[in-house]
Amino acid sequence: MYGILAGVIIVAHFLFIAFVAAGGLLVLRWPRLAWVHLPAVVWGVVVELTGWICPLTPLENYLRRLGGSSSYSGGFIEQYLIPIIYPANLTAATQYILGGLVIVVNLILYFLVIRKQRALRHS
Repeated sequence: MYGILAGVIIVAHFLFIAFVAAGGLLVLRWPRLAWVHLPAVVWGVVVELTGWICPLTPLENYLRRLGGSSSYSGGFIEQYLIPIIYPANLTAATQYILGGLVIVVNLILYFLVIRKQRALRHS
């Protein structure tokens, strides 16, 4: 049971990261979602730029230990995403670039959201 719960946490964590990175696309469709998305973006950028560990990581480790699986050190990104997506020698500079990309992508998406809202008001 604990292994299943840990798996649910992993999926939730991944979905949160995807929401941070590309949730602005959802905001284009549902603008009120910005009230949830913007704080998520801030959290994601702060975690990326400061090297903090998301609270979901220790929870997942705890559940994995209770289920008899080994836990890991580091964060969710280091364990699951970096080996697949990022090069083996990820540096702090690369993390800053990735955090910056999240900011830039979301600024572009929110520019489109604002433009769309203004067009709707003027029509």
